[in-house]
Amino acid sequence: MTPDSVLDIGQSALEATTVLGAVILIPALLVGLVVAMFQAATQINEMTLTFIPKLIIVVVVLMAAGPWMLRVIMNFTITLFESIPELIG
Repeated sequence: MTPDSVLDIGQSALEATTVLGAVILIPALLVGLVVAMFQAATQINEMTLTFIPKLIIVVVVLMAAGPWMLRVIMNFTITLFESIPELIG
């Protein structure tokens, strides 16, 4: 197992993690921004007002993108397991 192969595996893992995290975090960020703009416009300073919409959008995104996210993780894991003989030998 060469240092290059370790770096390739690490890079692939970071890419998969970044993509999977972005799918969840970007919609939550956008909803938080919209709610914050609404709060600034109406001068409502309720902390729980931002929590519930973010929670709902994260659940909706997980329900919609969950199967795709699972496929991404499974493809990464299967590729990693299939490359074990090359890495050892």
